[in-house]
Amino acid sequence: MSKSVFPRMAVRWLKVLTASVVLLLLTTAVMAQEAADGPSTESAAVHGGLGQELGVWTVAPFVTLLLCIAVLPLAAPHWWEHNKNKGIVAAALGVPLAGYLALSFGADGQGELLHAAKDYVSFICLLGSLYVISGGVFVRGSLDGTPLLNTALLALGAVLASFVGTTGASVLLIRPLLRANQPRQRKAHIVVFFIFVVSNCGGLLTSLGDPPLFIGFLKGVPFLWTLRLAGQWALVNGLLLAAFMVWDQVVFNREEKERAGSQLEAVMHHQPFGIDGRLNFVFLGGILATVYASGSQQWPFWIQEGLMAALLLASYFTTSRDIHSKNKFTFGPIIEVAVLFAGIFVTMIPALLILNANGKSLGITQPWQFFWASGALSSFLDNAPTYLTFAATACGIQNIQPEGQYLAEFLKLPAEANAVQILAAISCGAVFMGANTYIGNGPNFMVKAIAEENGVKMPSFFGYMAYSGAILIPIFVIVTFVFFR
Repeated sequence: MSKSVFPRMAVRWLKVLTASVVLLLLTTAVMAQEAADGPSTESAAVHGGLGQELGVWTVAPFVTLLLCIAVLPLAAPHWWEHNKNKGIVAAALGVPLAGYLALSFGADGQGELLHAAKDYVSFICLLGSLYVISGGVFVRGSLDGTPLLNTALLALGAVLASFVGTTGASVLLIRPLLRANQPRQRKAHIVVFFIFVVSNCGGLLTSLGDPPLFIGFLKGVPFLWTLRLAGQWALVNGLLLAAFMVWDQVVFNREEKERAGSQLEAVMHHQPFGIDGRLNFVFLGGILATVYASGSQQWPFWIQEGLMAALLLASYFTTSRDIHSKNKFTFGPIIEVAVLFAGIFVTMIPALLILNANGKSLGITQPWQFFWASGALSSFLDNAPTYLTFAATACGIQNIQPEGQYLAEFLKLPAEANAVQILAAISCGAVFMGANTYIGNGPNFMVKAIAEENGVKMPSFFGYMAYSGAILIPIFVIVTFVFFR
């Protein structure tokens, strides 16, 4: 194994093992506490399902799958690059657990598997449709790579991310941003802030913005409910854009002094701007309308999913191959997501049920605690299952089973339950803190890879965390005191 691969592999082991230990400690602690104290009669009656009966060992397939996702790309890169082999790993861990749940717990276990399957299909239909449709839009030409224009492009991305998803907005805007700044020498900070804003923090305002919010929508959160998070969205993205504007101006002025010639003149030379594949904006509008209508009218399962699939196919077959070629579009990334998330949605069932059934023992009861707990785990695990984990925990405290649209029931609790603030804290923690590491949210690594393909030397894992620690953590502390104390 080469020296360059070993440190990266060590980093992946460290961060995934940390998250795995946190998850196992949480589940072990709450079950040990329940065993010591004995559940109350009311709790036993309400949580008399799988959450009380499952052993901690049932979380092992989930942790193992996360380890495989983190380590195998480095330990066996040629083997892991084939989606078929990813499917083998996901099936090897998911199928036995699914069989155990279905056979050992009868209708209860089968019901949980059915709920997970429906959520998975809806989740993949949304991600797949946004991926394909945004991949059919090509932004040609380049803008001016000045600090002012760069900030404006990030601000546009912050808005788009809530309506076309963080993945869609990242795909649409990262290449134009890189072309605009091609003459500049120091560009890594531009991409880092792009990941902060466009790939993560911008996607808070609608259920389309980030996978955790769409999962919440499937569990009963009203489509427009996330608009109440506009204050948190504006504060975080406003501070990030202000910090970026100052940072980029300082770097730009330094380059102007150090390099011969005018850097301003260099970045002002650009190709004419234009958009190809504009019909796909109609399809994006169709996705937005479909999600909104399905939530408002409580459509039966398959109607929303069928319409999304139809819009996906319409986009793919009406988009010219030339646009797909210029965007380097392939189905590989979305197939990889579909394969791995099939395993994730099955293997995370025990963790969700155990935390829901024993949530009172965690000692996490205040909004600020849910904000940092969900955010910390979202920094290392995928933020969609993290959102579900802490939503299930919050519901468990109120004796609400994680079945069907249980978050709608949670939000209807009396004001003293503080349900709205708690769910807001979980939503913000999952979305915002996915920006803390490269693996916190799917688009992060994708943007990093695209930037490196275009000659930008991106920071290492710890280098990126130096950025996030210095910039994001202080902002999240401000958010805590303003909104969640």
